[in-house]
Amino acid sequence: MDATAQTEPPAAPPAPVPAPTEERRARQRRIIRNTILGIVGAIFAAWLVLYITKGRFLKHTFERFVGAQTHRTVTVGGDFQLYFAPFRIKFYAENFTISNPDWATRPNLFQATRLDTRIAPLSLILGKRRLYWLDLANGAVDLEWNAAHSANTWTFDTGKKGGKPLEFPRIDVATVTGTTVRYLDPRMRVLADLKVADIRSVDAQIGRAVGLTGTGRLRETPFTVTAQLLSPDATANRGQNKLVARMRAAGNVIDVAGTLPSIADVENVPLAVTARGANLSTLLGIIDVAIPNTRTYRLRGQLVKHGEEYRFTHLTGIAGNTDLAGKLTITNGERIHLDSVLATKSLDIVDAAPFIGYNPDIVEAKGAVAAAAATGAAPQRLMPDANLPIETMRLFDADLKWTIGVVKSKNIPISNVDLTLDLERGRLALSPLTFAMARGNVSSDVVFDTRARPSAVSYDIRLAPTPMGRLLRGYGLVESGTTGTIKGRIELKGRGDSIHDSLSTATGRIAFVMPSGALSVRNVQLAELDIGTFAQRMFQGKLNQPVQVNCGLIGFTVRNGVAAADPVLIDTSKNVIVARGGFSFRNEAIDLAFRADSKKFSLFAGQSPVGIDGVFAAPGLRIVSKDLLARVGSGLGLALVATPIAGVLAFVDVGDAKSTACGPVLAGATANAQRTTKGEPRDDVGHGTTAKAENGKASAEEKKGQKKKFLGIF
Repeated sequence: MDATAQTEPPAAPPAPVPAPTEERRARQRRIIRNTILGIVGAIFAAWLVLYITKGRFLKHTFERFVGAQTHRTVTVGGDFQLYFAPFRIKFYAENFTISNPDWATRPNLFQATRLDTRIAPLSLILGKRRLYWLDLANGAVDLEWNAAHSANTWTFDTGKKGGKPLEFPRIDVATVTGTTVRYLDPRMRVLADLKVADIRSVDAQIGRAVGLTGTGRLRETPFTVTAQLLSPDATANRGQNKLVARMRAAGNVIDVAGTLPSIADVENVPLAVTARGANLSTLLGIIDVAIPNTRTYRLRGQLVKHGEEYRFTHLTGIAGNTDLAGKLTITNGERIHLDSVLATKSLDIVDAAPFIGYNPDIVEAKGAVAAAAATGAAPQRLMPDANLPIETMRLFDADLKWTIGVVKSKNIPISNVDLTLDLERGRLALSPLTFAMARGNVSSDVVFDTRARPSAVSYDIRLAPTPMGRLLRGYGLVESGTTGTIKGRIELKGRGDSIHDSLSTATGRIAFVMPSGALSVRNVQLAELDIGTFAQRMFQGKLNQPVQVNCGLIGFTVRNGVAAADPVLIDTSKNVIVARGGFSFRNEAIDLAFRADSKKFSLFAGQSPVGIDGVFAAPGLRIVSKDLLARVGSGLGLALVATPIAGVLAFVDVGDAKSTACGPVLAGATANAQRTTKGEPRDDVGHGTTAKAENGKASAEEKKGQKKKFLGIF
């Protein structure tokens, strides 16, 4: 055949078959086996070396390694052991110490003459530390905060701002003897030295309460403390800790009970707190907080610490005979701040005595005069001479909202008290302070600014229209027949660190206005000393018939602590009553003369001044005056020279008193602005001085007498 045969390409050769790998695999297995055997052998060798030598040769290595990890100096001054026995880490050290940071006041965070323990190895990796056995002898722990409260001695992580909570490992079997704990907090100014009772536990069961006793100092006040861990078994297993503690300080007893998530963790944990003592001010005085003195008190509530705040809620209790309820937050910042809301159903007036400087126990037992004397006031004085705690008031700030239902008082009915208090860097403001009195309302603003030296004090007290019969009922006056009302204002400014000193230097105005109304005849006639009208009404049995008051003003201008009548003027349907003179806040002396002139003819009218003298605590009434004695002498002379009937002429009031224009009276104007109904200036109300003469000018003898009486100058 001539055809050319078509040839196909040759087939590819088959892939080479790899050489057998069994020998290589065997070699790898031998390497792995030998490595493992080497590691195990090394571990066993290390274990054996450690077991035989007890790891004593690792002493300095241990000190360097742990010191580097904790940034502290770690030393072992005696025997040292660190090895597996056989699978638990055995650690034993004598004279073992861990140093404190450089800022701490003690050199060591922890030290012990003997520390012997068995540690679960895996617990170190998992973070849940567990000790199978602990034998601690003569341990001493120093727990401190730095001044900025940004670090503590038990937090080894230098980057952990604020410090970590103090935690303890789980301990199965423990013997702890001779252990002490020291705690220092510079911000709270707390130092406590505590001794822990000896502990012996088996299988994490301690079986009885663990006691703790100690002493310390909170700011400048020493205290003692006793505490018990009621659930030590749970504590040993890192469970909840039921704790009760009692502290005694400055005559106060404070009990605390609660369940802590860890032995030293009180953050955001509700604790039941009770406190009792003879004086609540001594309790708060421990933290340099000044409040008025109280009588025996007992309070209970719930305390929760949240950061720098200590929140007391559900407060209930009593102080003296006064009930208290509400809440209080104490903030321990750069300056201590108290924020409180209180409610009282019934306040005993005796318990209010400390707010003006009285000792309530003396007030209750001996009265206000004795209580004032106890503050250094002169005899027969009412105003206390106790200074405000100036230095303490500058150390803290406070806000208080206090409502009071009823004030228990024998003389003046007071209710619905609403007090707002603000203390900021030494400036104390009671603003507003409102309350109801005899169906009238009183509003006031009182400021003590201790930043000025002496303190700048201002009083602004405003009385809304109040029924006089109810207001004065507690002083023996009959309410029936008295329908008049009274309103007024006291506005004074002075300098001083006590109420007495501030009023003794005060300048301002006191004015009480009586609009049209009716007063009991008995009350008015005693002031008028109109014998004829009074006798006539008495014989007719009409003593309780009211007399119509057109208008009235009881006004005083105060200059440097001395108040002058400016004016005292009461216009009734039948008489015009005026008073001249004054009183002194300096020594509480009174020198006033009341006079009533009839608008109608009257026989047997004394028509002479009725004097009020003495002091605030013991005012005196001078019904027999020089003018009245002169009238008596004139009457006797006429009776002897002429006839007995002629003697009556000396006591006749022809009834020429001029009616008062009520506009200036109701406006509370001064004496120089008072007018008659005909528009003429009044010439019987003085000129705003302490002179008792009708023209407002004092004689040389009267000036000398009032200077001695009001100023205490001889």
